[in-house]
Amino acid sequence: MEAKLRWALLTALAPLAWGTNYWITHAYLPPDRPLWGATLRALPAGLLLLALVRRRPRGPWWRRSALLGLLNTALFFVLLYLASQSLPTSTAATVMAASPLVMLFTAWALAGQRPHPAHLAGALVGLAGVALALLGPLGALNRTGLAASVGAMLVSCVGYVLSARWRDGADPLAATAWQLTAGALLLLPFAAVVEGAPPPQSTPTLLAFGYTALVATALAFACWFAGLRHLPAGTVGLLGLLNPLAGVLLGTTLDGDAFGTRQGAGLALVATGILLGRPRPARHADPAQVAAPNAAPDPDPAPAPDAGSRLPRRPVP
Repeated sequence: MEAKLRWALLTALAPLAWGTNYWITHAYLPPDRPLWGATLRALPAGLLLLALVRRRPRGPWWRRSALLGLLNTALFFVLLYLASQSLPTSTAATVMAASPLVMLFTAWALAGQRPHPAHLAGALVGLAGVALALLGPLGALNRTGLAASVGAMLVSCVGYVLSARWRDGADPLAATAWQLTAGALLLLPFAAVVEGAPPPQSTPTLLAFGYTALVATALAFACWFAGLRHLPAGTVGLLGLLNPLAGVLLGTTLDGDAFGTRQGAGLALVATGILLGRPRPARHADPAQVAAPNAAPDPDPAPAPDAGSRLPRRPVP
């Protein structure tokens, strides 16, 4: 029990870091440098994880890393940066909390993975929660930020479907390192041409970039995948709810974001939808799994005929 608690506390660092990163980006990073913002987040983290895993892509993983790096790193980090800069922190966190629910529909549309009715209901409840939270201030919200949030969710969902299909032959943390590095290298020339020199690095900005790259990316991914190896998938899924919670708390306490009864009810519906879709134990458990209930779950499951039996476990930073 004590060991499980230690692993849970370590794993919780990942969603907490991702949730606080909305506020760090909004408060301390330059609003007009999304390409450099994404590059300076991904490149140091990718190189650090490469040094940690000491593996390089082989065979088809060279082109897979390039495509997944484009989706999961380059496009996703740029859109997430725009959303964090353009929207109140609590709003950005609430919208992105629906990503696991949108993944159900994406897997259904792109891979024919029909969701279980209970999980489909959970997805609809969660999306209704996002709509409820945004209902009042929608006209006052930055449309660029909303579009960036939706785009980030769609890009990450497509990346998830491909990652699940290509999970063979690569450790998840190593594949993450390859994608981060490939995505950053794809972004680097565009950042230099479109945005010019890197943004000025005052002490607060430098510390913010360091937090984003080293804590909210490299350390967070390492902790997340460690948790998936040592904890039941349902426990990790519950810990993932700390992501939007951290973003909402920081936005309301430090930035004074409006967060009343309606927003609270909306966030509660999002959490309910995710809980409805969390992994459930099989009816006929394998004896080895019964003997070792904390055996490491597959962190990136391959597509199954009924993908609705569990929500994707891929993190959405």
